[in-house]
Amino acid sequence: MVKTRKLFGTDGIRGTANRFPMTVEVAQKLGQAAGLHFIHGTHRHRVLLGKDTRLSGYMIECALVSGFLSAGMDVTLVGPMPTPAIAMLTRSLRADLGVMISASHNPYGDNGIKLFGPDGFKLSDEMEARIEAAMNSDLTDRLAAPDQIGRASRLNDAAGRYVESAKSSFPRGLRLDGLRIVIDCANGAAYRVAPTALWELGAEVVRIGCDPNGININEGCGSTRPEALCAAVLRHRADIGIALDGDADRVLISDEKGRLVDGDQILALISKSWARQGRLAGRHIVATVMSNMGLERYLDTQGLELVRTAVGDRYVVEKMRELSANIGGEQSGHMVLSDFATTGDGLVAALQVLAEVVETGRPASEVCTLFQPYPQLLRNVRFVGKSPLHDPKVQEARAAAEKRLGDRGRLLLRESGTEPLVRVMAEAEDEALVKAVVEDMCEAITAIQMAD
Repeated sequence: MVKTRKLFGTDGIRGTANRFPMTVEVAQKLGQAAGLHFIHGTHRHRVLLGKDTRLSGYMIECALVSGFLSAGMDVTLVGPMPTPAIAMLTRSLRADLGVMISASHNPYGDNGIKLFGPDGFKLSDEMEARIEAAMNSDLTDRLAAPDQIGRASRLNDAAGRYVESAKSSFPRGLRLDGLRIVIDCANGAAYRVAPTALWELGAEVVRIGCDPNGININEGCGSTRPEALCAAVLRHRADIGIALDGDADRVLISDEKGRLVDGDQILALISKSWARQGRLAGRHIVATVMSNMGLERYLDTQGLELVRTAVGDRYVVEKMRELSANIGGEQSGHMVLSDFATTGDGLVAALQVLAEVVETGRPASEVCTLFQPYPQLLRNVRFVGKSPLHDPKVQEARAAAEKRLGDRGRLLLRESGTEPLVRVMAEAEDEALVKAVVEDMCEAITAIQMAD
């Protein structure tokens, strides 16, 4: 059984556009290998292909189309659409495979490729490994005969289908009339669909980050730069603000006072709301190791249990399926609500928050703040070559830091799944202790790099 993956990371293949592995050659080979992997039976097989607004999306899209067609798959193009829309449409249209071209929250110079199975879920590590193994082999003799080469077409009503799907997650009988909402789409994939859905539900919509030009995705806007959203909420005297990332699978909120609401608070809000309405499946809420201890303590007061996974929404989804849970997410804003979606969906999650604001008649500042988070600090240390995490001196520093924290807090060290970074995070009730622990760990990792 193949287990090694070198191209695929925690969220598909990602890298600098036009540089390995995000090259035309790799994309075409991926199209061939993934297409052949999903061809079973004699029916006409179809792949649904979407992208965000990056300039390099045109290049990667053409290469993938070429690969899929040569494998004998028909390709349905939908243009710029959110990642959750691709997952939804893949299942809705009974496609054999779904593909999203996006580097999510990364700057425009990066791009990536995410794959979804016919059930709308991201592929397993094992399946990605099998596809990668096929990419490293000679596929020539397996490609389609001349009369079996695929055809490409465009789905013109894809945006409308997703808008209606997202709106259906909003409780019947409720409207957003009277609410002024700032929506920041990060100049990304949701720049058309998200404002449209909010407006059709009755809101007065103020749009920012909705003018993509191919190179401004995530630039000074969106969930990775929420300062623009918070300022716009105050400037327009809005009731609430919503920030999505480049492919709209993340969301952060600004309350009417311009204060940021992160994914942990959103998780707490939706969990409490659904539990009250009897919509919560079981008592488990799934989050990652990055979620704040304050969330864990809050859920405990509600009779709910926080179950942690490795970082990455795919791992959250896997644990949710294992536990039959219907709410999961990440502090960064990935919100997976399996009643409505198979992957993170920023717009659908935002609509659940808005539903609570409408139903309670209370301002967002009251609705969205449910617990006091523990002081938490995250810093990144860039490295070159092999990861420094396994170095004895780093392990020694880690043991010392964990001893200092004791049972009053926790330390997390992990490699980024998309960049050569070590992420150092600590949290505890004592903010000064948190800062000291993180600084010492970063210094220890940097010293190893300098020694090398």
